[in-house]
Amino acid sequence: MSGSHQGSRGFEFLEHTSDVYVRAYGRDLAEAFEEAGKALFSVLVRNAGAAERRREVEVTARGYDRMSLLYDWLERLLLVFQLEKLVASDVRVKEISEESGELVIRGRAIGEDYDPEKHVPGIDVKAPTYWLMEVNETSDGVELKFVLDI
Repeated sequence: MSGSHQGSRGFEFLEHTSDVYVRAYGRDLAEAFEEAGKALFSVLVRNAGAAERRREVEVTARGYDRMSLLYDWLERLLLVFQLEKLVASDVRVKEISEESGELVIRGRAIGEDYDPEKHVPGIDVKAPTYWLMEVNETSDGVELKFVLDI
């Protein structure tokens, strides 16, 4: 469509940066999931990596495949921030197992309580999405790609 408005109908494309696209990787699935969690917290709080290790929150996620497991993991970590007010500088995976045909990941978010005097707000994340999500095994390990809806 041209720049003129010749009637009451039409459409135009506007610049819109509404998502954060992340690539996280590690030597194995657990490391890649840990990095994905750290990435989420660094989007939420710009200086999340500097949070002191004062408190831990246990996190368990489930999925029917690796992508749904990643989605649930990110969603549960987002809830740790939103409900527990924890700013995690570290995310650890204790185990990834299969239980009753379902993948289960158990881990923890480690950090400190959110303090507006100390922590620099980042971007408000609404939810992880399946859009452009990938879980790939590479010669170096595992690579995850995912989009956070902001």
